[in-house]
Amino acid sequence: MSLSRRISIVMTNNYLQLTGMAETPPTLGGLARSWLASCRESRRLVLVIVAIALLLDNMLLTTVVPIIPEFIYDIQHPNQSSLASHLDENPNMVTTLAPFYMDNSTDYLSENATAVPSEGEKRHKDLVEETVAVGIMFASKAFVQLLANPFVGPLTHKIGYSIPMLAGFIIMFFSTIIFAFGRTYTVLFVARALQGIGSSCSSVAGMGMLAERYPDDKDRGNAMGIALGGLALGVLIGPPFGGFMYEFVGKSAPFLILSALALVDGLLQLLLLQPGVVKQETESPSLKELITDPYILIAAGAITFANTGIAMLEPSLPIWMMDTMGAGRWKQGITFLPASISYLIGTNVFGPLGHKMGRWLATLLGLIIIGICLMCIPLAHNINHLIIPNAGLGFAIGMVDSSMMPQLGYLVDIRHSAVYGSVYAIGDVAFCLGYAIGPAVSGTLVKTIGFEWMLVCIALLNFMYAPLLILLRNPPTKEEKEYLTLGEKSSVRYVAYQNEEDE
Repeated sequence: MSLSRRISIVMTNNYLQLTGMAETPPTLGGLARSWLASCRESRRLVLVIVAIALLLDNMLLTTVVPIIPEFIYDIQHPNQSSLASHLDENPNMVTTLAPFYMDNSTDYLSENATAVPSEGEKRHKDLVEETVAVGIMFASKAFVQLLANPFVGPLTHKIGYSIPMLAGFIIMFFSTIIFAFGRTYTVLFVARALQGIGSSCSSVAGMGMLAERYPDDKDRGNAMGIALGGLALGVLIGPPFGGFMYEFVGKSAPFLILSALALVDGLLQLLLLQPGVVKQETESPSLKELITDPYILIAAGAITFANTGIAMLEPSLPIWMMDTMGAGRWKQGITFLPASISYLIGTNVFGPLGHKMGRWLATLLGLIIIGICLMCIPLAHNINHLIIPNAGLGFAIGMVDSSMMPQLGYLVDIRHSAVYGSVYAIGDVAFCLGYAIGPAVSGTLVKTIGFEWMLVCIALLNFMYAPLLILLRNPPTKEEKEYLTLGEKSSVRYVAYQNEEDE
């Protein structure tokens, strides 16, 4: 290359740099900012964040299931040997108590007094009494979440979804730490109730965010099926994780691990969601307007009835297994494993399939299957007999949840306006009602009518509610609703006019 050519190139480059027109090589920081910007626009990453939030929330929800009953028993009976060691030393004692627990009568004890050791009878009565205390603790989370949802839903309309999502993570983190170091019933009760506020923020904001990012009904169903898969995975991992860690490491270990995972999730939200105030441009329907919509109520009611049965089993089934089967900690932990695996399968299958076959039909069939499985559980004589009914129960609940959650968003789209915070607050209220009513009344029902009849009653309620889902087969749209309302008003005016004419 000639000297004059080189000089020309250098002068040209200098001119471009002086005028700002030269192309500078991208820096590492610039590439990182560009990558983060593209990630923030990705709705798939939003789906991942929501799924992780639901995963951790439900891991905490279910990790306590195999831990709390025995931990509370040991707190209340500090001078006795631990329940698990007692069952290991006296494996035959619990089999003599089965008729007493199932029939809830004293005739068996009076006629076979010599067959039942006095210590075993006392321990059995303590376990039945403990069902009430454990049930109330489990229900406290759902009751608090129930109260928080009507406030969180409208709040998302004013400030957006990202800030409530982050607030949910912070509250869940502190709740997990309290669980790790709590050593009294009162402290654990507070931790469980505090979790309800965090769950309300995460669930309502997460589902609303997905409904907004996935406006197409089919895509929304698939996305919510995946997000509920995260919920299912949390339910799946929670009980065996909690039982294993409690058995071999200690009570604090599973909660410390969960708190570390929650911290990672919070950092991920800060990095990708950039929480800030985002006001909704569309006018949102009022909570009262949505609550009075009969089609939304039917969809929400299906969620409640579908989850009440499994919620009743959470505090009562481990204690029933301890009493009738001599089940130790790890068996109590894995008893819900078939239900969790099936729920994970059901949510992922019926996310897209529910849209094809009709979500109303998937939900109707799901409620019927739930009722059948609940009636089969008390027939079990060992842990192996619980596998099929628990698996069927989990799969059917997955059918209902993955069908009705997107259905709520669809009903808002066609009958109101596309703002989703309040409707998913209603959906979460429906979910919480099942988990509030179930544990709260299960202990009382076990004491009064027995474990078997308790499940028969909730099964019958599922059978009776199922036909109402036919009404969701073809719900009227907003335009049809307005047309019908105008027609009714015209009819009233016409009747009034005729009456005036007649007078």
